[in-house]
Amino acid sequence: MSATDTDRIPPHPDVTAITLQQLLDALVDPVRRSIVTQLADAAADIRCGDFDLPVSKSTATHHFRVLREAGLIRQAYAGTSRMNTLRRAEVDAVFPGLLDALVSADRAGT
Repeated sequence: MSATDTDRIPPHPDVTAITLQQLLDALVDPVRRSIVTQLADAAADIRCGDFDLPVSKSTATHHFRVLREAGLIRQAYAGTSRMNTLRRAEVDAVFPGLLDALVSADRAGT
């Protein structure tokens, strides 16, 4: 990653400082749950434009910001693409089982 890419990385909160309420508030929206589920199913980071989302690009940007600020995803640049990663290990360390339960429920449509 170049110095320019490093300079463009948005701030990410320390997951240990996030409350359960903050996570639940971020996950109440079905579009954001879909993003988390798609990341959980992915073998690699996903570009913002490669998600299957039923919203406009500007609305998707809002959803990514909410998830990042809640500590659920990490974003970084690879060239001109903003890549997204689920912070599974970090979230699981603080809230064990939360992501597994969320992803299972999202896949089941409940």
